[in-house]
Amino acid sequence: MLDGIKRDKQGYLLNTNDWTEAMAPALAAEEGITLTDAHWEIVRFVRDFYAEYKTSPAVRLLVKSVKEKYGEQKGNSPYLFKLFPEGPAKQATKIAGLPKPAKCL
Repeated sequence: MLDGIKRDKQGYLLNTNDWTEAMAPALAAEEGITLTDAHWEIVRFVRDFYAEYKTSPAVRLLVKSVKEKYGEQKGNSPYLFKLFPEGPAKQATKIAGLPKPAKCL
């Protein structure tokens, strides 16, 4: 599924247009994540965010933006870190085929 897709050393797609929803489970598996509906909600959210703002959200902005759209139950760090334990901004954007957020280490 990921053969022939150009990525950087950290596994982020070099061309966001190469991404399809069909490849997301393989990207997630590389991160040790099995996608659930809750994961998909955030993956699609960060793709919509990127389409609107042309940047990947760093974690604080991601939490704030998710809170605005979905409420406090989902828009909080513990919830997002439960879904993406290595960092919600970092892992969600990678699975969504987006560039690594500028403020992620």
